[in-house]
Order: sequence, then C-alpha cells, then structure tokens
Amino acid sequence: MRRQQLLPYLFLAPALGLLIVFNLVPTIATLVESTFIMSLRSGHRVFAGFANYERIFNDPIFWKSFQVTVVFSLLVNPIQIALALALALLINQKLPGIGIFRSIYLLPIAVSLNVTAIVWGLMLDQNSGMVNGILTQLGFARQPFLHSVDQALWSIILIASWIGVPLWSLFILAGLQNISPTVLEAAKIDGANAWQSFSKITLPLLRRVLAFVLVADTVANFLMFAPILLLTQGGPRLSTNLIMYETYRRGFIYGDLGASSAMLTVMLLIVFLIIGLELYLLRGAE
Repeated sequence: MRRQQLLPYLFLAPALGLLIVFNLVPTIATLVESTFIMSLRSGHRVFAGFANYERIFNDPIFWKSFQVTVVFSLLVNPIQIALALALALLINQKLPGIGIFRSIYLLPIAVSLNVTAIVWGLMLDQNSGMVNGILTQLGFARQPFLHSVDQALWSIILIASWIGVPLWSLFILAGLQNISPTVLEAAKIDGANAWQSFSKITLPLLRRVLAFVLVADTVANFLMFAPILLLTQGGPRLSTNLIMYETYRRGFIYGDLGASSAMLTVMLLIVFLIIGLELYLLRGAE
C-alpha cells in the first residue's frame, strides 16, 4: 500500500524536478538579486535592500511601460478569447471541408513566434510590405503600422493574436467536445433556440476551460517580448514598451541588473494578483 501511494510521486518527480530547476530556482534568484545593486559591465555587487524598488517606483519610464502593458492586456485578452471561442465553435461544426480547415488554421502554432514576428514585420512594412501593397491597390493611403504611435500597439496585438487565437481555440474546442450532446438535444426538445442553448448551457459548461484560457492568455501576454525586440524596440515613443521589454532593456542594454530584477519581481506579483482576481471572478458553484 505504501509503495502504491508513493508511485504517483515517483512518476511526477522528473517534471517536478524540471519545474524546480527552471522555474522556482530562477524566481528565488531574481528575488535575491532585486535587493542588490549590480552592474552587468563591471560585475560590482552591493546589498541595497529595497533601494532598487524605490528607484523603479520613482522612474516615469517604468510606469509608462506598466501603463502600456495594462492597456495591451486589456485589449488583447478579450480579442483573443472572443475570436478563439468563435473559431472553436466553427471548427466544432460538421461542415463540408472542415477537416482541411482544421489543419490549416493550426499552421500559425507550428511557426515560432520569432519567425512570425519577422514575417509580419515584412508584411507591415510601410514601403514594400504586402499589406500596404493591397491597400494601395484598393485606393487607400499607405499606413505606417509599426512606425506609428497610434498603430504600433495594435500591430503587436495583431501579431500576438495570429498565434494566440488558434492556440486557445484548441483548449476551447476540447471543452466543447466534452459537453454531452444529450444535454443540447434535451434543450432543443424543450424549445431552446441556438442562442439560448449557447448562453444557458454551452457557455456555463465552458467556465473552467475559459478560466484556464484567460489565466494562460494573461500570463503569455504579460510576458510578450519577441515581437517588441525584433520589430519596435519599445517605440515609437515608448508606445510598445511592454514591461517585459523594459526589464530586458534595463538589465541587458543599460546593465542595471538590480533594477531589472526588481521589475521582474513586481511583474510577477502583478501577474499573481491578476490571476487571483480572474479566478475569483470566474468561480462558480460546483
């Protein structure tokens, strides 16, 4: 009996070991480093307590990056989840050619985010990009996209959603296919129309899946980094300077590892608070 009780933990040990080495240990190291003033160039290291946190809280660039990140998350999360839900509902239908479409819509997931960012950067180029080429053929003016204060963040949202929407739709599709058809058939017999079946049955039964997707999407978007590094470098005029890129910029461009670690710690706490709030708002009766 004792061996049977220990057997699941034995199977979980490799995954737990990887989580400890690659997640828990770096998190603890970041917390420790945030209390030191360190220079990447000189290697100088002095204990400073909470001085790094005081510096970043008095830094307007940090608050600007925090503001941009919050706006980005408030825009991209509802867009991605709504489109993912619509896409999952579509591919869950028995339509002609739906099998081929199911294979095609997953292609963005198979391409790395770095490659996706580069391809979209070429497509959105103001002078030679395909998107502007189509716009000029339709009689519209060329758009600056990634070089515009008003359009750059929306361009990053587009790139993030290109991968995010099909990825999250997979989880929602799994939730849809886990709903018993007899429940929907019973509702139809009772006279429920399509909207009533969706809003009163399908959506409540997807609560757990949608809660997971919302949490995972929030974390992924808070950690958005590659498109910013490759395409905008936080510009123009800090309009795409997400907090993850500001952390990288402070630590590896300016060499201020202490402030960078403090920013990471603050970002980690913010993510935990947001996840806790989302789970609280999406809780439901068992």
